[in-house]
Amino acid sequence: MQARVQEMAWPSEMPDDEWEEVAAGIPSKEEPFIGKYVSGREALVAQEQRQRSDYTFRQSLSPLAQQACQIVSKIRDHEASTIWNSGLEDSLAQKMGANTYPGMMFSLAKGRMESTTLWKIIRKMPKGALLHAHLDAMVDFDSLYDVLLETKGMHIYCETSLESEVAREAAAVKFRFQERDRVDEKSIWSFEYVSNTPILLTQAAEAFPNGGRVGFIAWLKSRTTITNDESIEHHHGVDAVWRKFSSCFGILNTIIFYEPIFRLFLRRMMKLLLEDGVKWVDLRLAFTFRYYKEGIETPEDTYHEMFRVFGEEIENFKKSDEGKGFWGARMIWTGLRILDTRKMVEDMDACIAIKMAYPHLICGFDLVGQEDAGRPLKDVLPELFWFKKQCAQEGIDIPFFFHAGETLGDGSDTDENLFDAVLLGTRRIGHGFSLYKHPLLIDMIKEKKILVESCPISNEVLRLCTSVVSHPLPALLARGVSCSLCNDDPAILGQDTAGMTHDFWQALQGWENLGLAGLGSLAENSVRWAAFEDQSGAAWLQGIKDATLGSGVRAQRMKEWSVEWEQFCLWIVTEFDDDDDDDGKA
Repeated sequence: MQARVQEMAWPSEMPDDEWEEVAAGIPSKEEPFIGKYVSGREALVAQEQRQRSDYTFRQSLSPLAQQACQIVSKIRDHEASTIWNSGLEDSLAQKMGANTYPGMMFSLAKGRMESTTLWKIIRKMPKGALLHAHLDAMVDFDSLYDVLLETKGMHIYCETSLESEVAREAAAVKFRFQERDRVDEKSIWSFEYVSNTPILLTQAAEAFPNGGRVGFIAWLKSRTTITNDESIEHHHGVDAVWRKFSSCFGILNTIIFYEPIFRLFLRRMMKLLLEDGVKWVDLRLAFTFRYYKEGIETPEDTYHEMFRVFGEEIENFKKSDEGKGFWGARMIWTGLRILDTRKMVEDMDACIAIKMAYPHLICGFDLVGQEDAGRPLKDVLPELFWFKKQCAQEGIDIPFFFHAGETLGDGSDTDENLFDAVLLGTRRIGHGFSLYKHPLLIDMIKEKKILVESCPISNEVLRLCTSVVSHPLPALLARGVSCSLCNDDPAILGQDTAGMTHDFWQALQGWENLGLAGLGSLAENSVRWAAFEDQSGAAWLQGIKDATLGSGVRAQRMKEWSVEWEQFCLWIVTEFDDDDDDDGKA
């Protein structure tokens, strides 16, 4: 080993006269053949850039937008060297072992990220539509749990007592409304607790063994989020984090879907979205819960009442002063891919019934759950074709918006879900993480104008990539695939808000080729591919092709977004232009 080190040692310094002779033979950068090489290199880079999915958007930038992009590029570069610098001697650098860099692990960077100028800019950006978001993970839990504790009649119960740390870490805790307050001396935190006995929540919270009400909220948050430590423990693998991730929904679904809480939840979600520059959301929700009307202990037999409230709250928010400018929301009904045939068909039948009752609220169908652990699409073809046949018989159309390729596999059933999603006519693909491995599918997706709903922070926290810099989205953009940025399950994954600024910021700071123009293209795509209204397959494709030149809702929304984009760019130039003539990357 020592000999190898000696072999790699730096050669001895040349004498000056010898160096002068050698230096005289080194061509200068001004030599014609060097210039020809450089121009050829630049042409090759430019040729590849023309294949990017955001190329047309970049070419259409107004002079004002170009100036804004240059300003943001300079700010990004400045922050990369002054804030995300491994040489900085501060608490974050020490925690990371002095390895601080742009696009580092989200949970470690979040606090510092939110204090930057770039954050202030991206926070104000018009982000258009959120196309991939699961409803039950869309509201910050501090707000949700305050509402939970203030809602009269809410009780907590569990199959086992929660006297030990081990039980509190894993037991299936649930909540529900009771007409009469159940105050019991046998605390749920005691070994004397009787299984599944509802205990008044305020009483239980105050009696929490580690800090009373404050400690209770901290504990409940730890049970319903991927903690900072869990988000960076990639050595435990995907299955381990998915077990924690899935357990969060079991608790949340017993909180959210009681009418008084549900109404406040929806208002909070829409408020957070609009404040973040998001004007439309295509939500997903797996119907594995029971819905309860206000003041009623017994659950509803169907989801009709839930959707009535869902639609009512959307319209009320749009009419309110704080909801001014909000476009609205619809639901992609999501069944669970782990269900057997009977349960899956029953779920599909419920979806059809709700679509017929509330056609303006249901915009599509999907299957969710950990792809690697569930049934692949090829295994549920009979159920999916039955579903399409039933829709046709009822005179309705519920298009597919499939999750697919949310995996590290290559040639696995989960990876090959991408093939079935395309063949089954999906209008968008959720995640599509493994798509970059499939050149033929990429060509088909481009031809069929299928959009990929990319969720970088989700993919990192759920252990598909270590940070945004190793995410495959840049490969898709370089190959001309249309994509949008989404936040997936922000409350559970650590964003702690309904908005998308964290994902937008990570992408901008993590990827050199993107820039503000690239972000703008991704936001415009979200509006172009949003499911604003029911459309046949042909009308959907035509609307995407026509963009602002069309005559429907999509075209109008795209025009509105374009105006907001220009206003945003004007704000950047007005607020941050320092009259520096240095060029920046758009």
